[in-house]
Amino acid sequence: MSRCTRLSLVQSPYPGSVDRAVAQAEHWIREAAKDNAQIICLQELFASQYPCQREDHAMFDLAEPIPGPTTDRMSTLAAELGVVIVAPIFERRAAGLYHNSAVVLDADGTIAGVYRKMHIPDDPFYFEKFYFTPGDASGAGNGFDTIATRYARLGVAICWDQWFPEAARLLSLAGAEILLYPTAIGWIDDEKDEFGEIQHDAWITSMRAHAIANGLYVAAPNRIGIEGRLEFWGSSFIADPNGQILSRGDHHSAGLITADCQLAMISAVRTHWPFLRDRRVDAYQ
Repeated sequence: MSRCTRLSLVQSPYPGSVDRAVAQAEHWIREAAKDNAQIICLQELFASQYPCQREDHAMFDLAEPIPGPTTDRMSTLAAELGVVIVAPIFERRAAGLYHNSAVVLDADGTIAGVYRKMHIPDDPFYFEKFYFTPGDASGAGNGFDTIATRYARLGVAICWDQWFPEAARLLSLAGAEILLYPTAIGWIDDEKDEFGEIQHDAWITSMRAHAIANGLYVAAPNRIGIEGRLEFWGSSFIADPNGQILSRGDHHSAGLITADCQLAMISAVRTHWPFLRDRRVDAYQ
């Protein structure tokens, strides 16, 4: 039987406060549901400013537990609309223990899984090691496990994770049908002119390669707007198992990036390009 899942990504700027950010997300989720989206993915740390441009202990006040106020609101919304929502947040797991996380709310509002970012960068204006502990393998979606939802089995990873082929491969082998990479990536103001085009092209190429090498759908919702010295470049996109881009946003416009994912295509592509079949696991030691 043919299985088709309609996927929407939300691309938006930080509107200035947590309350407005969550309200903005709810607006776009409702718009996506009106357009018959079944899975809706928000961008990395959607409910707040991107906190990691400097090492500032005050930013820890942005974190919240799971479940907590934001996940409760997203849970209610998912159940009301009958949609799956992927909500990336700044998680306070325990006193002094923080994660860059993504909560997957199933279409009945239950928490289907939580993914905690595994690869933590430490680059200029991306000082994430100051804030976040790497994820672990202590539950559905943690480590490189997949998360079963009403409409598809999801492999969720976050931003810096998207550069690592090992993560994409492990999620694919675990049964993911769609890889979701909520993202906050952009240009540093004094580097854009020299390196901007190269960086942006590498970002898209890397994830399209994951789609091809693993024969599945890949999608990345990214932030837009200028925060401090970072200009988030948007360009959120959805690619099919052949790496073809089905839908893509621009660098500046808030809105939805939507595509129908024909999940039966995964099997067809993998039998024609049998990369998973021809792996030589015995020789990779």
